[in-house]
Parts: sequence; C-alpha cells; structure tokens
Amino acid sequence: MTDASHTSFRTFNPAEMDGAVPPRQEALRPLSQSELAGRAPPRPEAPPPAPAPQPSSAPGPGVASECATQPIGVVLDIAGSGSQIAIDLQRLNECMEDADPSVALAGQVGSQIKIRVGQSWLLASVRNQKQGRGEGSVLANIDFLGEGQEERLTGKLHAFRRGVTRYPVPGALVFPATTPDLRQVYASDGRDAITVGRVYPTKDIRAGLYVDAMLGKHFALLGSTGTGKSTSAALILHRICEAAPEGHIVMIDPHGEYSAAFRNTGVILDVSNLQMPYWLMNFEEHCEVLLTATGQDRNIDADILAKCLLAARGKSRLAGTMGKITVDSPIPYLLSDLANELASQMGKLDKSTTTAPYMRIKNKLDEIKADPRYQFLFSGMLVGDTMAEFICKIFRMPADGRPISIIDVSGVPSDITATVVAVLSRLVFDFAIWGREEKTRPVLLVCEEAHRYVPSEKNADGNSVGKILSRIAKEGRKYGVSLGLITQRPSDLAEGVLSQCGTIISMRLNNDRDQAFVKAAMPEGARGFLDSIPALRNRECIVCGEGVAIPMRVSFDTLDESKRPASEDPSFVELWNQTGGEEEAVDRIVQRWRSQG
Repeated sequence: MTDASHTSFRTFNPAEMDGAVPPRQEALRPLSQSELAGRAPPRPEAPPPAPAPQPSSAPGPGVASECATQPIGVVLDIAGSGSQIAIDLQRLNECMEDADPSVALAGQVGSQIKIRVGQSWLLASVRNQKQGRGEGSVLANIDFLGEGQEERLTGKLHAFRRGVTRYPVPGALVFPATTPDLRQVYASDGRDAITVGRVYPTKDIRAGLYVDAMLGKHFALLGSTGTGKSTSAALILHRICEAAPEGHIVMIDPHGEYSAAFRNTGVILDVSNLQMPYWLMNFEEHCEVLLTATGQDRNIDADILAKCLLAARGKSRLAGTMGKITVDSPIPYLLSDLANELASQMGKLDKSTTTAPYMRIKNKLDEIKADPRYQFLFSGMLVGDTMAEFICKIFRMPADGRPISIIDVSGVPSDITATVVAVLSRLVFDFAIWGREEKTRPVLLVCEEAHRYVPSEKNADGNSVGKILSRIAKEGRKYGVSLGLITQRPSDLAEGVLSQCGTIISMRLNNDRDQAFVKAAMPEGARGFLDSIPALRNRECIVCGEGVAIPMRVSFDTLDESKRPASEDPSFVELWNQTGGEEEAVDRIVQRWRSQG
C-alpha cells in the first residue's frame, strides 16, 4: 500500500459522499491525464526532471489548466432529464482560483459540468446545491443539455448536439467544463445567426441566436420594468435588420419609445402619417368602433350594422367588378353611404325594432367623423382604393434597406387602440394566407406590451386583437408569419400564446407569479437556469428554446446611443435641481393637450 503522499485522486464512493459511512481521511492528490485514463502506473517518488511551473502561472491559450483535467465529483443518481451528483468541496475551492472563469464557477449553480460516457462528453447544467451529510461533500441536481465527441489526439470537445443518446452510470466522474469546451458548444453550426452579447460566465464567447429557428417558431422577450427590456429588444431588431436589410418587420409601439431607435434604419408611422383606411376593418372591428350597446341590444345593433355595411360596400364601383362580396370584404365605401343606408332602413315601416338602434349607430358615426383624433382612420380622403399602397408601406415591400416599420399608436384614442392593432395584425395574417400562391415573403410582427392585447382569460375583454394574435401564435408558422411578444407581465398573457413561443428570452422578473409562469413555459433542461432569473443584472437574460444551441445566460451588448429607444428613467435629483422655462413649457403642453396633438 502506498502512503498518503502517493494516494491518487481516489474514486468517489456515493455512500461516503452521502454520509452513509464516515469519510476517509486520506489526503487528495490530483492525477495526471494518463493516470486518469488508466494508461500509466502511479507516478514514482522521484522528482520530475523538469522544474514544476509556479502556481501563479496561467496556462497558455487553448491549454487546459490542471484544475480542468481533474474530476470534481461523481454521479450518484440518474434520471431521464437530469440526475444527482456529489461534489468534493475541496476540489470546488481549488477550482475557484483557476484563471478560466468557466472552471472557476464549475459546480456552482448555473454552471456547466461534463461527464464522460464512452468516447463522448455529456454536458449538464447545475440546478441547485445542498450540504451533503458527509463532511466536505456537496450534493447537486443537474439537467442534461447535450453531448459532444472527443478528439482522440487533443481531447477537445467537438460536434456538440442537443439531447442525450447515452446516459452515464452511477459512479461516473464529473469534470469542469472549460471555456474551449463551451466555445465548441455555443459555436454556430452553420445556420444564419446574429450575435447579441456574451455568454456568462465566459469573457469572450459570443452569444448567437439562430434567426430562422427563432423567427420560424415565434419568440418572447420578458422582463420587469427597468431591466433593459426595451434596449434589448432594439438590439435584437437592429441585428436582424443588419443581417436582413430587405426584410419585412412590423412593430407595434404603444409608447412611442422606438421611434428614436429606428429613425435611420426604419420608417416611423404615427397618427400624422399612418392614413389607415377605415374600410379595411372587417365586420367585427366595425362593431368594436361603432357599437356602444351591451347585452341583447348589442346583438340587435350588430344585425342592423351588418345589413347596412354590406349595402354600403355594394355601392362601390369596385364591388360591381367583384361579383359576390361579404360584409368582411376590404372594399372601399363612403361613410355617407353607410349613414344614408342607416337612415333609409330606419325610415322603413316594416322594420322589426324601434328607431333607437339606428340612432345609436348613426350618432356614434357622426361623433367619430367630427372628432379630429380619429382623422388618421376616418377621413374622407381615405376612400380611394389604396390597399396595395398601404400594405407596401406597412410591410416594407420593397424594403429599400429600411426593413422595419415602427407603428407608434401612442397618439391613437385609447378606446380604439386595440382595434387599430387588430387591423394591422389581421392584415399581416390575411396577406400571408392569400399570398400562398406567390413566392413566400415572411413577415415578423413584434408586439410591445403584449399583455395588453393578448390578455389571460380572467382579463379578457373579447377584443378581436386577442383572437387574431392567438391565431397567429398557433398557425402563423405555416404561412410565414412570425410573432415577437415583448411584455413585463407574462402571467397576464394568454396561457396558450406564451407556450407557442419556441424561443424565450427572459430578463429579471421580480414577481413570483411571473417567474412560475415562465418556468412552466420553458423546456425541462432550462429549469436550472430559471432559478437565477430573480438574480439577473440589468441587460442580462436567460435564453432557451429553438433559437439557441443550449440554454444560456447572456450579457447583452451595449447599444450605441443613437440606436437606443427613448425609455431611460429620468434622474429626479438632476432634473429637480434645474430651473428655468417652466411657464413656457406648461403653455406649450396645454396647447398640445387642447388640440389633442
């Protein structure tokens, strides 16, 4: 038997690590690579011929440190999606001093470790830790991420792929994952990708998002107010625009934040230049704007409006060339024709109701025509057949190097904001459906403050916008329509919509209900990352799903000042120490207020 000075890094005994027997008190000595592989006998007592390197010297580029080549623990328990390992606390402390940040964090919550299975390496993420019953041991649950092959000559990891085909057995050794390992894991597999930041905890590995996979199966960007959500959304969209300058992106901006970010790379549309024709609305959207009654009275009003609207559309010259039309057909009609038809129907002696329903609709129509806030939608100048021009403007066809249109709805009256968003969303979907015979031109629809438009069942108000966005989430992929949802309250989203998002980018969420909702929507392998959501810094996120190779924690790049949205928090102390010009500013504000913009 060798004495303590010759004792090699012993094989872990799960019973020892769990405290079933007292831990042995023999000293630990790291093994060389050849000893670990069983290809050489233990080192002799004679000193090596070459002088040992100083402890402070770091390994050269691409050279694994001694800490990285020594096991840190052993597998205790195996399950389908994850397992339990025991980690040697002394080895954990040794790794913390390593120059490689990936090795320094090895074994800690959120870090990656690797397990040898045959000639392959199995990569896993540490979900949690707890004190083992044995002295000096830590128990941790891990989630399997994927596996890669090992090059025989260099021992490097390559050909990484998601999923597990062969599981380890209890007793298998656990090693730290190094930065070169993670560089192979996160390296692009040849698909088109955009880089948006740096993979935590590495210093130089770029975080890539696969554009086709992320957009093809929708994505969601989640985060509490103040975490950098708007800036991160602008960063992702800027990178997509740079990668695809002839793309087609429509963004619904409810607060007017993104106009500043895309003034040079996109087209900004608001109530001053949107000029959305009212006749593009279908019957349901007409009802939301023109009907004010509730209950049974609303059903009566809807029947009257359907009859009169169809008659008004039928009077158009375009309708005469179309043959049969429906109440939903996007045919131009005159508002005066609709008003005249209402008056005509009201004057008939054989009508089944009183004149009250007709008067309700006619009064609402007159009110809207006279209100200047509605001029972007209900203007007499919009009666011409401009549907093709409007679609080209909104969808950026052709893009001319400005592939994104920012639709600022902050100036839209609040009572019809949801209807305007519904019309724009439905145009995207209907255009894709009726364009199936043509060459596919995918469109990305990005919806900020998505919980306002696709609310959960308890908050649902029956608006058409929730129905159309839910339909896009479920069916849009078949027709080349991609949906991007940005929200600070994921728990207020319709449950089925978030589950349809193939890629989830989650920034810090402070609310317990939001955290639980996101965890339920994310794949099993990402659960370990999700536990760190409350601890994320600003402009950090967890990305998982179709758009990334494996779940990862990302620190977003810093965006140029000129490309940031106007969403920064004001400095109260700085602004409250300035004075001058308040009275003139109040006069200007009152003037805009009274004229409604």
